[in-house]
Amino acid sequence: MSNNLITEGKFKYIEAGEGQPIIVLHGLMGALSNFDDVLNYFSNRGYKVLIPELPIYSLPLLKTNVKNISKFLKEFMAFKNIDKTILLGNSLGGHIALYFTNLNLKNVTGLVLTGSSGLYEKSMGDTYPKRGDYEYIKAKTQEVFYDPKIATKEIVDEVFESVNNRHKVIRTLAIAKSAIRHNMAKDLPKMNTPTCIIWGKNDTVTPPEVAIDFERLLPDANLFWIDKCGHTPMMEHPEEFNKILESWLKSRNL
Repeated sequence: MSNNLITEGKFKYIEAGEGQPIIVLHGLMGALSNFDDVLNYFSNRGYKVLIPELPIYSLPLLKTNVKNISKFLKEFMAFKNIDKTILLGNSLGGHIALYFTNLNLKNVTGLVLTGSSGLYEKSMGDTYPKRGDYEYIKAKTQEVFYDPKIATKEIVDEVFESVNNRHKVIRTLAIAKSAIRHNMAKDLPKMNTPTCIIWGKNDTVTPPEVAIDFERLLPDANLFWIDKCGHTPMMEHPEEFNKILESWLKSRNL
């Protein structure tokens, strides 16, 4: 999938399909390839799917926060001449989607949240004292998924590299602190955007009660559960995830 990465100016992104735009926002440790199945499915069903690489590790340290990544999303939409979009976010990506939507309600036709931060999440911060221990990082990475086999060597290697790269660690911690500062609880009741919440019943990073709170606080939200599933439903149960999302989009004429 990285072979399809388009680089134009300061933007790097993947794009496929034609029609209603869906912009996908990845998480802090999330690769663009986490959304391969979403991209392939919806780009063949009347949607233009775009997955930008978020500038988590490329912004100046003092600007590495939720607010500036949200600004980056606005710039990306302007660059692609997209006025209205559906936003799909996993983990930190969901938080960015919520923050952006709160400030730009007229530009978002629908929200899709899966394992989203914004209210609460259990960080991987306690891994840093042992960041040189590969087996420990492997175990922590496996905990993100219900089925530990989803945490392939490639995924573990990527996380291991990130937590042992001082430049990335500093920015990871900056984003984590920013996410805590930008808690969305007070903003959610004002956000009337149709919202689809797809959550793993076994998510230990953003536990099920987080999804329940999102549904309670958002005025127009529908919550769907996926059983035997952790923090990344679109990776662990891609077929079920896509069917739930497609059905919801049709029910909302999106």
